[in-house]
Amino acid sequence: MNQFLTDRVIRKLETLSDERAYQVLDYIEFLESKYAESKPAPPNVFQRFAEGVEDTMRAGKVSASTVAETMSLMSKAMGVLGGVAAAGKSVASDLVGGVAKSGDGKGTGAGAAGDAGADGGGKTGAG
Repeated sequence: MNQFLTDRVIRKLETLSDERAYQVLDYIEFLESKYAESKPAPPNVFQRFAEGVEDTMRAGKVSASTVAETMSLMSKAMGVLGGVAAAGKSVASDLVGGVAKSGDGKGTGAGAAGDAGADGGGKTGAG
């Protein structure tokens, strides 16, 4: 779908209530099942979880406004979890990068200098 059409559809959706927007979503999913030209991009684990919760709430006849509020809170929580995951990935890649540098013999040499300084400096400073 081209960007112009996407923007136009979004503008129209923004004028609808949550209840009507869910009806539109249902219709889009129906059309997708019948006429999709390609598979949609698979959702990440957080999106799959959130969509499962949303679908369960809707099947349980929970009001659209309650579902929308719940999904808004879940979206904020997923943002936090995504930030935590990104930070963990960054730390892990830094650790792997540090291990790779020290393992190839081309490290900075700080380890050797630090060891000598700790042994010599620690003993003379204590006496």
